Amino acid sequence: MALDEAILEMTVEKRADPTIRLYSWSPPCLSLGYAQPVSQVDPDQIMANQWDIVRRPTGGRAILHTDELTYSVAALLDDPHFTGGVLESYKHISQGLVRALQILGVGIEIQPEVRLSNDEREQAICFELPSSYEITAGGKKLVGSAQVRRKGGILQHGSLPLSGDITRICDVLAYPDEQARKIAASRLRERATTIEQLLGYPIAWQSVADAMKTGFEEALHIQVKQQNLSPQELERADKLYKEKYGQRDWVTKR
Repeated sequence: MALDEAILEMTVEKRADPTIRLYSWSPPCLSLGYAQPVSQVDPDQIMANQWDIVRRPTGGRAILHTDELTYSVAALLDDPHFTGGVLESYKHISQGLVRALQILGVGIEIQPEVRLSNDEREQAICFELPSSYEITAGGKKLVGSAQVRRKGGILQHGSLPLSGDITRICDVLAYPDEQARKIAASRLRERATTIEQLLGYPIAWQSVADAMKTGFEEALHIQVKQQNLSPQELERADKLYKEKYGQRDWVTKR
């Protein structure tokens, strides 16, 4: 998370190009949306599973990062590819994701613009309900995304589950009793899916990353150059980690 924010800052300062970053997590990590109450997490279960926990700079709800590909996009708000309101930029970025999934042979749909009720917005799990212009397959949510805009820049995060039990996140969230946990897991299983479930066979992370690169290039008519993180980005990320993301107060601030 510190790296993504550092890249955003460098992009806003025009010390870095617009960036698409693809990565995975080790060990598994539960990420909370910027304003999500930490009371929705069961800390004992987090410790029992030996998983990490972090709070994202972007909004949305909880995501368990394991057996998946995470993407982040950092750009200026006046970039022609990301200009407009939040929904307009979501829709535009989705074009790259859609093309990547088509390359992989996944049949998908784009969620139309939707209005969620207050109760739906309070759900703890990102993958429980699709938002406007998010990607579904067979009526089930496949990609979860969230966005923040800051100082003339845009940062969008997204998670694409590749394999595994989509309901594992329920193990570390707080429920009044075990029956409520089982009901939540059953509901999530009906509403979300993974690439492996859709294709019927496992697929390597690198194959998905390669498809993502090509998908963004073809859909957005851009050329993606692979580059290492700059010394300035690494230095800023280290400071952000020490002062913010690595601090308990940041994770538990709500």
